[in-house]
Amino acid sequence: MTTSYDAIILGAGAAGMMCAAVAGQRGRRVLLVDHVARPGAKIVISGGGRCNFTNTGTVPDRFLSANPHFAKSALGRYTPADFIALVERHGIAWHEKTLGQLFCDGSAKQIVEMLVGECELGGVEWALGQPADVAHDGTGFRVTIGPRTVTAPALVIATGGPSIPKIGATDFSYRLAKQFGLKLVEPRPALVPLTLGPDEALFRELAGVAAEVVASAGKGSFREAALFTHRGLSGPAILQASSYWRHGDTVAIDFTPGRDPDWLVELKRTQPRASLRRSLGLPDRLAEALAGQLQVADRLADAPDKALRGAAERLATWPFRPNGSEGYAKAEVTVGGISTAELSSQTMEARRIPGLYAIGEAVDVTGWLGGYNFQWAWASGSATGNAL
Repeated sequence: MTTSYDAIILGAGAAGMMCAAVAGQRGRRVLLVDHVARPGAKIVISGGGRCNFTNTGTVPDRFLSANPHFAKSALGRYTPADFIALVERHGIAWHEKTLGQLFCDGSAKQIVEMLVGECELGGVEWALGQPADVAHDGTGFRVTIGPRTVTAPALVIATGGPSIPKIGATDFSYRLAKQFGLKLVEPRPALVPLTLGPDEALFRELAGVAAEVVASAGKGSFREAALFTHRGLSGPAILQASSYWRHGDTVAIDFTPGRDPDWLVELKRTQPRASLRRSLGLPDRLAEALAGQLQVADRLADAPDKALRGAAERLATWPFRPNGSEGYAKAEVTVGGISTAELSSQTMEARRIPGLYAIGEAVDVTGWLGGYNFQWAWASGSATGNAL
C-alpha cells in the first residue's frame, strides 16, 4: 500500500525538523524520514552539549558560498531574534557566551525536544531508523522506506554533509544531487583541526599550549585562541581559518596581534635588559619555541634594530604549511555541497526540477564557527517550510 503526503523531508536534523514543523503547522501533511533512529544527533553534541543555537551577529558575509549573495534572502526573513523567540516560548533558558554566541543554560537536548514538539504541533509523521530509496517519475517523488512506499509532489533534501560520520552523517545528499542532475561545489571538511608534517614537529611537541592569535588563510582572518595538538593546530582561530584553507596553502599566524611593527625596537629602548622570550607575553613553552626559531639574541640590548624588526615581522606572519586536516571525522561542518546556482534563494527549490528542495548543510552555504550554521539551518528550513 502506498501512502501519499504533501511533502517528504529527508533528514531529521536541524534544517529538516524546522522545515517539517513550519510546513506541518501550515496544514501540510509531512513525513520526516531519517536513517538514524533518533532526530537531532548533531544538535545534541553541539556546543559541548549545550548547543550554540544561533549568533546575534548573523550577517551574510559570515557565510562561505560560491554565490555570497544567495543566503541573504532566507537569513533576512528568519533572523536570530525569531529563533530566540521560539526558544523563549518553550521556556528554554539561554546565555551569550562570547562574540554573539548563544547557548542553552541546560542541555542541547532541549533544542531537540523543542523542535520535536513543534513538529508534533504540525502533525508531522516520522519514519526513523531505516534507509530510504528515492525515485522521481517526472511528476512526483516515490520513497521506499523498508517495506513501505510513500509518495509526494515535494521532496526536501535535508540530509546534511558527511561531517562527523560517527553520528550517522553520510554523503547521501550529494548522491541524491547526482541522481537528479544537480551540480555540486566540491565538498571538503571545514571548521576542522589542521595537521602538521614532520618538518614542523617542534610545534607538535607543544601539544596542550594555547594562545590568542590572529590566524589567516585565504580571505579569512580570525582573532581567537589557537591550540597546539599532538597532530598540529586547533582551537577556534584555526577552525575558523580552516574553512578558507586549501591543501597546499599556508596558514599565517600573528602571535603578537595588535602590536606595532617596531614594538621590539621601542621595547629595547625603554627596557634594554628585557628578555625576548618574556616580552612576547605568550605561554613559556610557546615563547621558548618561537624565540629559538628567530635566531635573535634573547636580551634585547644585544640584538640589532634590524634583527628585532625582522623578528617582529615574523612573529606577526608566522607561516605554517599544514599537510592536511583531521578530515570529516573531526570537521564540524562541510564547505561546498549542492550548488546554489541550482536553487531559488527564496524557496530553496531546484530550478530545473519542480518540487525538489535542498536546505541546510546539504547546500553550498557554510557559516563561521559560533552558531551561524544553525541559523542557516533555521532560516533555510523556514524558507522551504513556508514554500511547501
